[in-house]
Amino acid sequence: MQFGIFSVSDITRNPVTGYTPSEAERIAAIVQIARRADEVGLDVFAIGEHHNPPFFSSSPTTLLANIAAQTEQIVLSTAITLITTNDPVKIAEDYAMLQHLAKGRLDLMLGRGNTVPVYPWFGQDIHKGLELALENYNLLHRLWREDVVDWEGSFRTALQGFTSIPRPLDDVPPFVWHGAIRTPEIAEQAAYYGNGYFANHILAPNFHFKPLVDLYRQRFAHYGHGTPEQAIVGLGGQSYIAKRSQDAVRGFRPYFEGSPIYGTSYRLEDFMHGTPLTVGSPQEVIEKTLTFQDGFGDYQRQLWVVDAMGLPLEEALEQVELLGTEVVPTLRKELESRRAAGAPDAPTHASLVRAKYGDAEPRQPRPNPNRGDNVTGTSPYQDSDPELVADLPLVG
Repeated sequence: MQFGIFSVSDITRNPVTGYTPSEAERIAAIVQIARRADEVGLDVFAIGEHHNPPFFSSSPTTLLANIAAQTEQIVLSTAITLITTNDPVKIAEDYAMLQHLAKGRLDLMLGRGNTVPVYPWFGQDIHKGLELALENYNLLHRLWREDVVDWEGSFRTALQGFTSIPRPLDDVPPFVWHGAIRTPEIAEQAAYYGNGYFANHILAPNFHFKPLVDLYRQRFAHYGHGTPEQAIVGLGGQSYIAKRSQDAVRGFRPYFEGSPIYGTSYRLEDFMHGTPLTVGSPQEVIEKTLTFQDGFGDYQRQLWVVDAMGLPLEEALEQVELLGTEVVPTLRKELESRRAAGAPDAPTHASLVRAKYGDAEPRQPRPNPNRGDNVTGTSPYQDSDPELVADLPLVG
């Protein structure tokens, strides 16, 4: 099972000191947080995508490429990549490039996000959000698996004889998680392709997302990918940890109560009791997380938010340290001991390469010359099927 952290990339006023970090400070801080997560042995670091204040992560691929260059083991991911307002051709190219730079330490989570104005900013209609999500991923799936794509849909210009470059590392696409908190159609799409399903599991009551996870599991089995118990599930969470539970509550209260999202609507104690938020000692975080397995079954990825609400960098780094040294080692042992036989691990690039090639050498595509001049019609790569001739559009 994989454990890690994810950030929504908010820039929030510290309610204790009154200080609001600059964008530059917050960007530098998130790189430090990711590096610390790698150092303490966490498995995953994920960053969201936003295009409006008070967030900073408008270009996850740029940020994650920088982090990849400064880390050794940690898998890099997104939380979320906007499948609705990003062109799937650009997603295919950008994340394949990032996969190469990260040497396979990459997957991504696709979703619609929760910012209404982002649709017109990128020339899309929010009323078509679900249709965009479904169609755009259907295209992305093909772009990563077919050397030449002819395609026509409803939301972008048609493709004729198109090759997305670079091809995925080892010709094995990054693993995709579909993130959704309200839409059964997205759970259905994840199940259809045998992809992962990620339930954010914050901002809602405990086990609020269980019906969607159960639907995904059932449909995963329906499409022949395995049993419902073998479906690939990820969960979000949020925590604030201190050695003693009373110190955790005292330390986190001003950030919770100073938050424009939480503090004016909820009591901290009620929110701790009724939602997946855990504020307490390492043991309390462990015990709360074990209830997630009780409710959702064996799952493959657990991520926590630890840097939101104006928490200063020093405290965020301490949270990462406590997760990596006090919480996750025990959770690994406990969850493994409870794990049903046959429950799968989270897919990684290495496991996907083994599944595709066994002991054989992975494909390393080498282009044929003279592609893209709208005249030659050769196959794109030296090892492509010679019958595969790209029918490129001609310019009159």
